[in-house]
Parts: sequence; structure tokens; C-alpha cells
Amino acid sequence: MKIRSVTALAVLTLALGALAPAAADAPGPAAKPGERSLAKLLAGDGTKLDTNPFDFDITEKAVLTVLGAKPGSPVAVLTDGSQRLTAFVPTDQAFKYLVRSLKGFKPKSEAKTLKQVKRLGVDTIETVLLYHVVAGRTLVSEDVLAADGARLRTAQGGRIQVNVGHEVVLGDRDPDARDPRAIAGKLDLNRGNRQVAHGIDRVLRPLDL
Repeated sequence: MKIRSVTALAVLTLALGALAPAAADAPGPAAKPGERSLAKLLAGDGTKLDTNPFDFDITEKAVLTVLGAKPGSPVAVLTDGSQRLTAFVPTDQAFKYLVRSLKGFKPKSEAKTLKQVKRLGVDTIETVLLYHVVAGRTLVSEDVLAADGARLRTAQGGRIQVNVGHEVVLGDRDPDARDPRAIAGKLDLNRGNRQVAHGIDRVLRPLDL
């Protein structure tokens, strides 16, 4: 039987501390979940690329790229806040690491990173984005912790495996690349709504690249 790491539990407990209601506030019926979409959340800091490697500008641009070319894409679920889903969202830095792995160099700017990502093609970008989405389920960080060892089915059709050790690691389909880790300071984005996201430090790969 796998024993969860005290370190992982401690990190997530600290991250959740600010989100947990005080005991005096606990009684009463649960609030109805909101319907703010993850697309709206991602657009909250504007839609321009910047120099912050730890936000999600490239993910946002990737979503817009797919929907611009394929308006009927399943990726559109990210714009419909009435639909429950959980997304594991790569930071801009994560996409730079992806480009370095695939192309042999790490872009120096988000614009250059996005350019290389677009060269993968709309269909590939769509597949990768959907592999980061667990449709129909709102999994806050406590649920992710409790899912240790589970294989979550994604909107792409493949599965990712949750492994809780010193860090929360998401196992993907590429056995050679380093698996993504959840980022403690980027958990439960959009919490309180039907759509919730958790930041990760690498891009999940739906196949062996």
C-alpha cells in the first residue's frame, strides 16, 4: 500500500489554509457553484503575452487559436461555465520546456514560444489541450489528493494518473519526459465555480513524443 508523503500533505494543507472557512462560518447550506468559465478566468489579466513565466498566457492563446480555426471544437467547453470540469493548466514556463524538449532550444520570450507551439498544428494543439481537461467533474485540491493512484479520464479520451508523494505528480503517456507537478501556489483557481483549475509545471503529453 502506498504511503502518502507528509511533505505533500503539508504543502497542500498550507495552500488550502487560506481557502478553508473559519469554523464559525461553516454552518449553513453549501453555496450554489458559480458559472464563471475558465476562459474568463484566464482572460482576467488581459489577453497579451507578458514576461511572467508563471501565469497562463500561452494556454489562453492556444485555446483561442483552436477555437478560431475550429469553432465547434470540444475545447469550447472551457468557455461554458455551466459545464463542470477540472483543468490542469500548464504555465508559460511549462510550454517553454515543451519546446525545448521537442525542438532542442528554449525560447526566450512567450511570443517565440507561442510561435513554436502553433507550428505543431491546430489539431495537435486541440488534442493536447483536451488531454488537460477532466470533463464533468469539479475536483478541488482535496479531491485530487484523495485520488492518489487514480487514473482520470480526460476530454481527449486518454487518462492521466495522480500520484501523491513528495509532490502531486500527474503521469502522462510519454515515458521519457518528466511528468508534470502541481504547483502549490496555483491550486484551486476559480474555486467556488463549476470549472476549477490547478497550475502544473510541465505540459501533459497524450502520446510518446
